Amino acid sequence: MASASLLKSSPVLDRSEFVKGQSLRQPSASIIRCHPASSSALTILAGSYADELVKTAKTVASPGRGILAMDESNATCGKRLASIGLENTEANRQAYRTLLVTAPGLGQYISGAILFEETLYQSTTDGKKMVDVLIEQNIVPGIKVDKGLVPLPGSNNESWCQGLDGLASRTAAYYQQGARFAKWRTVVSIPNGPSALAVKEAAWGLARYAAISQDNGLVPIVEPEILLDGEHGIDRTFEVALKVWAEVFYYLAENNVLFEGILLKPSMVTPGAECKDKATPQQVSDYTLKLLKRRIPPAIPGIMFLSGGQSEVEATLNLNAMNQGPNPWHVSFSYARALQNTCLKTWAGRPENVKAAQEVLLVRAKANSLAQLGKYTGEGESEEAKKGMFVKGYVY
Repeated sequence: MASASLLKSSPVLDRSEFVKGQSLRQPSASIIRCHPASSSALTILAGSYADELVKTAKTVASPGRGILAMDESNATCGKRLASIGLENTEANRQAYRTLLVTAPGLGQYISGAILFEETLYQSTTDGKKMVDVLIEQNIVPGIKVDKGLVPLPGSNNESWCQGLDGLASRTAAYYQQGARFAKWRTVVSIPNGPSALAVKEAAWGLARYAAISQDNGLVPIVEPEILLDGEHGIDRTFEVALKVWAEVFYYLAENNVLFEGILLKPSMVTPGAECKDKATPQQVSDYTLKLLKRRIPPAIPGIMFLSGGQSEVEATLNLNAMNQGPNPWHVSFSYARALQNTCLKTWAGRPENVKAAQEVLLVRAKANSLAQLGKYTGEGESEEAKKGMFVKGYVY
């Protein structure tokens, strides 16, 4: 399946092109058309933002860099803070997020940062806008736009992702605030089926979100997470992933989404977390790349994998294995826990530990930067970084 758009290659987004405070562009009637010989025309809609979307996507998918996912909801952030004995207050969330975005030189390894709404409008502890700090680091600000998972009636105890209501106005406001890409996470559970209804609902929701985001200037990250929960083997994960991604791209095309202006955030193809047969990095790489080659058009600029509860080292090793040869897409990372876990524990809520925690964050960011380039060795990793982070029934 391939995108119908015929865009020329675009340069990487210059920092000045995503500076906060740009006036909102009014959607125009401009479209990109591919005229076949027949009288019908296939239309890809991207409003007046098509060129900017492509530039933003290429910037995020730049060599040796990936995404820092720091978009945990306040409730989830509270759980992380509780693990180090801190109360879930805005001041504590602000202190931790300040630590992350102000790590010196972070932009060398991180191209984009996904923020929660509170963070997009928040300032650092020194009174500087978080968005401005990211831009100064040459990191593109992004925003989580979904409203979370709720039970899906008529399914096998599965869920669907809400948030389409009011999305157009919210994405327009986020663009005005400085965001240039968006994230919407929905999930598929293998132990619960997955049912055809749940897969279709996930794919359709992602496609509508993607179209609305592009219409308002935000590059959509498309994320149908196939959960690690279960005892199934790697072949079953591969089978479900084939089905899910076929459905996702069918509906992306149905909704006239510009493929060159999106990014993907898939799960790696691994056995279920409770499967007795563990997979090596090479096996994960082989299965995952086989999936991508069968389902993902080369028009997609970047594939930014989620870690999904893998240990920090495991996620990096698997990414490195996938970058041992050339790929049609930028194959990189969009990690939350796999970048933050050791950093958070090192900080422990103490101001005197901020520098040490930032250094740990940079170590993990650099490791994944090397993995994106296929040059990670795994030498010198701490025992903490090797600990798995899978949580059964994890709620994000």
